Amino acid sequence: MKATHIIIGLLLIWFIPTQAAIIELKPGNSIQEAINQAAEGDTLKILPGIYLEHEIIIRKPLTLIGVDYPTIDAMDKGNVIIVAAENVHIEGLRIIRTGKSNLDDSAGIKFFDSKNCTIINNRLEQTFFGLHFSNSSNLTIKNNTLISVAEREFQTGNGIHLWKCKDSFIENNFIQGHRDGIYLEFVTNTESNHNMVLENKRYGLHFMFSHENSYYKNTFKRNGAGVAVMYTRNVIMKENIFEENWGASAYGILLKDITDSEVIGNIFRKNTIGIYMEGSSRTIFKRNEFNQNGWAIKLMASCDQNTFEANNFLGNTFDISTNGSVVLNTLTKNYWDKYEGYDLNKDRIGDIPYRPINLFSVIVEKIPSAVILWRSFLVTLLDRMEKVIPSITPENMIDHSPKMNPYDFRTANS
Repeated sequence: MKATHIIIGLLLIWFIPTQAAIIELKPGNSIQEAINQAAEGDTLKILPGIYLEHEIIIRKPLTLIGVDYPTIDAMDKGNVIIVAAENVHIEGLRIIRTGKSNLDDSAGIKFFDSKNCTIINNRLEQTFFGLHFSNSSNLTIKNNTLISVAEREFQTGNGIHLWKCKDSFIENNFIQGHRDGIYLEFVTNTESNHNMVLENKRYGLHFMFSHENSYYKNTFKRNGAGVAVMYTRNVIMKENIFEENWGASAYGILLKDITDSEVIGNIFRKNTIGIYMEGSSRTIFKRNEFNQNGWAIKLMASCDQNTFEANNFLGNTFDISTNGSVVLNTLTKNYWDKYEGYDLNKDRIGDIPYRPINLFSVIVEKIPSAVILWRSFLVTLLDRMEKVIPSITPENMIDHSPKMNPYDFRTANS
């Protein structure tokens, strides 16, 4: 009987889980050595100060917590932290001065084949790539600040870069000065929201072959171009702000060869082009506001079966332009500030259809230098003649139900 009690006691001891340890580090301690000695599930508490290390490798579940943003300075040598593990949590670190190499994509924190990792409340400065993820899933990337001070595009990588990843959240990050603010390639079921993406050299957000994703309530401001969505299907683009993306080839959104997507409730303000579309089909554009853009929408003839419904067009130089004579898309119930029709039955819908493509926009599409004639009497005369006897502008690009008053998207029942 006594032997039985001893065996039961030993079994109880065996099955009691060991409590994870908290390991404190101070300047002068090696972060890599502490990681090597830590057991799975331990927490490294990194105290304030400067740690001169690079190529810190994590291959086990660990938590790294910074106190008052300790600085890990890689001294311009390669990557700072490399993670190849599951259940790694990194929070509260300041990471600076990676190497600058396109050969190995030097990054502040780089993840390979990782799952269930969180990267929260970190500051990354003077990095080539900021956060770089490959073949990983179930990531949470939240409340990080990523700032590059590179002067040219080739001198920096992307702020948040995901390649072949899935099931992740990118939320409330501030990203400035990188090549692309956020880059997604072969990424699925990932949500990007409430990010501030500012003054990046190429794109604020760049999709390539990335299906079933969504991004909403982000701000893309003064980037080389706002967002590029390419070779992709089933993307939800909702309640974002695209603002002041100016330049010879700048736009709020580039949609190239995308299908079955939604662009809803966004604001396009003061961009060279609000939306540029090429080879795109079966996408719904609804409740968007196009305000003070050069071109609100450039809709190429290779696009079809798209629907533009209940949008506001306010103060744009050109509302819509195209490069073809046949346009197989639908416009309905939009508000056009250039509409000069009437509403005799008082149903708030114009009694005569509206053609948003004017003759001069077609001319400028074919001869860009002709834009210097904008606002001349000759252009006004030509446009008036084209409205009376359409000859060049596409006859089927027409809104049969133009709204008499702009929508108020701030109210639920507008």
